[in-house]
Amino acid sequence: MKAINWLILVISLLSIFCGYSQYSIMEVDTIPYKIYPQVNKEKPALPSPFRTKDDHEYVIAVTKEGHYGIIRVTPANTYEICKQLIVDTLDFPELAQTGLHTEAGLDTIQTITGRALEKITMLGRPNGLSQAGFMARDENIISVIKGDNSLLVKLGFTHPQMARPLFHVLNMMDADLSLKRWNMAKHKWENIQYFYYNNQKVFVEAEDTKGGQKSIFNDGIEGAFYVKLWRELHPDEINYLKDRYTSLTEDNFKDLISKLSVMHTGEMEPQYIMRYGFYEGHTYWRTDPIAITFIFGLIDLPELDDVLENNLYYFLTEHYTE
Repeated sequence: MKAINWLILVISLLSIFCGYSQYSIMEVDTIPYKIYPQVNKEKPALPSPFRTKDDHEYVIAVTKEGHYGIIRVTPANTYEICKQLIVDTLDFPELAQTGLHTEAGLDTIQTITGRALEKITMLGRPNGLSQAGFMARDENIISVIKGDNSLLVKLGFTHPQMARPLFHVLNMMDADLSLKRWNMAKHKWENIQYFYYNNQKVFVEAEDTKGGQKSIFNDGIEGAFYVKLWRELHPDEINYLKDRYTSLTEDNFKDLISKLSVMHTGEMEPQYIMRYGFYEGHTYWRTDPIAITFIFGLIDLPELDDVLENNLYYFLTEHYTE
């Protein structure tokens, strides 16, 4: 008989993973759930994500057959896709200690990973190491890092907290790669339709591009995967934005929705966030912290808009120039 993994939920053994820093005990009876790659026909009565007392993190995902998988996604340095717990402690000791940069610390930086800032900026602009670029032509590496660090302070999060949901997605991908559940003929991940995250339904598409995108830093990171993440706005969210952003043109309003709720990323971007606090500049591949908080349900829309002074479109589109 095939062995089945079970998750036994006991009041004294289960802690909810919520808000990345707060924990509470979920009061439930002892319930057995199958752990991925086994699946459950009914949606588990669990939060997603959640963390167990032994410090393992799980996300509930929905397969193409409509079954529910409880997938272990604990960030670690042991996954095939990428290492996830590395911070550039030499260049950014404050980031390593607090999860954020200091303005004074960034002002003293001359090199990152031993590479001059000017060289990193040159490699990172469009048609440098990639056609799309890692930042816009009017941005440089420090202006982008400073801009997003200030944004994180405003939002009340740290860079590791922003990287974590993206690592969770990569680790779901990694689970199916190890099980050979990718459509290798098309180089696509088709086994998972969507997953739940902080009560939001997050859709995902991913593929192996068979590429070898080089890093602008001297860090050995390469990119081979393309991941699209998005969630659909609820009717009350659409109405909220329509009420408050009447001054936007129709095209700008569509751009606001797209930048807020859709993200194009890969395995390089969360590593950049974790190591350097770098989300890429205002290009196609930008993993905007605002989009991360919205898509993954870290802040509800009215609160997010209030924190950003009711100027969401500005914060989503304005380039980080010096």
